[in-house]
Amino acid sequence: MLSLLFKPLALLSLANIHRLGAILGYAMYLFMPQAKKRIRENLAQSKLFNDESTINQISKLNVIENGKSIIESLAIWQKQDKETLAWVKPSKNYHLIEEAIAKQKGIIFLTPHMGCFEITSIFYGAQHPITVLFRRPKKRWLQLMTESGRAHNQVKLATANLQGVRLLMQALKRGEAIGILPDQVPARGEGELASFFGKPAYTMTLVSKLAEKTGATIIMAFGERLENAQGFEIHLTKLAEGAVATPTLLNQAIEQQIAQKPTQYLWSYPRYKVRNRIIKREKRLSEN
Repeated sequence: MLSLLFKPLALLSLANIHRLGAILGYAMYLFMPQAKKRIRENLAQSKLFNDESTINQISKLNVIENGKSIIESLAIWQKQDKETLAWVKPSKNYHLIEEAIAKQKGIIFLTPHMGCFEITSIFYGAQHPITVLFRRPKKRWLQLMTESGRAHNQVKLATANLQGVRLLMQALKRGEAIGILPDQVPARGEGELASFFGKPAYTMTLVSKLAEKTGATIIMAFGERLENAQGFEIHLTKLAEGAVATPTLLNQAIEQQIAQKPTQYLWSYPRYKVRNRIIKREKRLSEN
């Protein structure tokens, strides 16, 4: 099985994992022009950086961070939780989790494609049950590896379909936590066009629906990758009631999170990939 090739990553230190990731990222920058182009375009669209030279510099840093993210994810899936959790620094805002648990209405963790998003669910699942929504990869070998790698301790997986949404709702009703990648492009019929850094992006409606039905606490979670392989710091930000009531508000919350550490966001992710197709379809419907 191809996944066996990644088993040796479990033996590596975080420093060596990040060295390999940096090499992969640099190779991606040199040999994947489409990804490099998308990063530059999305960075320019964000308006977080004003001049071309800064965008060039950030895009180079970003693709290296992307490479680190890939290798560290593969390594985390192979490693024991005890070793992985040793990389995590104490969270400064952990009291937000304790307060949310006490309310017994559940927690919705929103974790954008940023930093080490794989480690956030492992961090929480080491102590409390959490159900994480995920989309199955198309390739069978990768599907098996991701599912076995992500199902740590009290972490349960819910496929991105109707059955998976039911599992999320059931978990919240039990007062448990769920985890969602809020910037993931939803399937057709499960989202709306909403502004994301000033450009329409197909955005999920699931988060707002779950929040409205359950009254769960919404917490943004970001596993920042610290410099020099010093580990990860998990930043927790509680969102106000109604802060994700619409896809537009959800995107605004994601934008604020990204602005904290833009070099670690996955700018190569095709966030706008279904925009043109949806706009054309809606235009046809309005004309009929």
